[in-house]
Amino acid sequence: MTKAFVNPEQRSVVVIGAGPSGAIAATLLKRKGHDVLIVERQRFPRFSIGESLLSHCLDFVEEAGMLEAVRAAGFQTKHGAAFGWGERYTDFDFRDKFTEGHGSTYQVQRADFDKLLADQAELQGVEIRYEEEIISVDFEGLRPLLQARRLDGSEYVIEADFILDASGYGRVLPRLLDLEAPSNFPVRRAVFTHIEDNIDDPRFDRDKILITTHPELRDVWYWTIPFSNGRCSLGVVASAERYEGRPLDMDACLKAFVKEAPNLSGILKNAEWDTPARLIGGYSANVKTLHGPGFALLGNAAEFLDPVFSSGVTIAMRSASMAADVLHRQLSGETVDWEVEFAAPLKRGVDTFRTYVEGWYDCSFQDVIYYEHAQPEIRRMISSILAGYAWDLKNPYVAESKRRLRVLAELCAADTPA
Repeated sequence: MTKAFVNPEQRSVVVIGAGPSGAIAATLLKRKGHDVLIVERQRFPRFSIGESLLSHCLDFVEEAGMLEAVRAAGFQTKHGAAFGWGERYTDFDFRDKFTEGHGSTYQVQRADFDKLLADQAELQGVEIRYEEEIISVDFEGLRPLLQARRLDGSEYVIEADFILDASGYGRVLPRLLDLEAPSNFPVRRAVFTHIEDNIDDPRFDRDKILITTHPELRDVWYWTIPFSNGRCSLGVVASAERYEGRPLDMDACLKAFVKEAPNLSGILKNAEWDTPARLIGGYSANVKTLHGPGFALLGNAAEFLDPVFSSGVTIAMRSASMAADVLHRQLSGETVDWEVEFAAPLKRGVDTFRTYVEGWYDCSFQDVIYYEHAQPEIRRMISSILAGYAWDLKNPYVAESKRRLRVLAELCAADTPA
């Protein structure tokens, strides 16, 4: 690559991807005086899942100076999460939580939300090149080189001080640098769509995401995410074997799953199924390292756990903020330790989420969620985690997540009639 191109373009920071983590990281660095370029493969707006934001997201939106624009955009307010399993129903209000920080957040159609963040980044001086992709990288020299391809097929090279990969499921650097690592989560699939929901059930709270547990197959669950325009995102998540014997047509498959949960099908009895359903599978991912000389990985480009608690965008934005801080200090001449100051603390929160995702599927956390006699203070601690504050070590259910969840689940099970 270095021999084929001369006079590469000189930039300080190149961010791959203009999604939430890329827009936030680039903006934070630009606000601190750095030269930042985003290279984005697609043209915005574009569809994406991950539509139910957690409260902690807004801390980073605010840090990047974008909160006023997000509040003015008319997105559906979200105050918490509701859970339904047969006749059981419970909810958590994120405004009533253990950890300080934002309580209310939003449920967004990601095409609009992501474009808003990217536009805000541009307004603050970040350059974004859409419909261009990074096709190769070279870290052999003193500064990283990136080979980019435009929509018309022409190519050029950028030389940078540092690269942040915010490419999401595209996972550009993990692919190009052979950083992919297998996830320890079983392969699951999500079938989902957007519908005109026409919900008139007074029990349904549009200010909360609704997570429904299948009445018999407790490892199967559904999301219902209402938007401000009378529509909602609806999906089912199940392991590969749960799809065996079901309709191959995605619309019929999703409708069959919904019919098996009477509490959910009743809520959606008036829905207009006007958008073809989609399938995404094998989305859980991991990498060998989160950083290396001249690069760091953000959000889903590094690791994605599972959609059950909507943690993906929160992890992405948290990683963007942390990486921008470390990189700013590095570019300012300080000696930094990316493992100690970025990777290890980021993983602590990810591992907290992992504990509760694993607990959801082995039903221990479900037993806690649906327990009817929980102490208010414990519910506030759980509410903080569901709101995204999985890095708050003052919260015992963060600091000792595995032990605390195991003990709590045992107590709930012992006190629940068989």
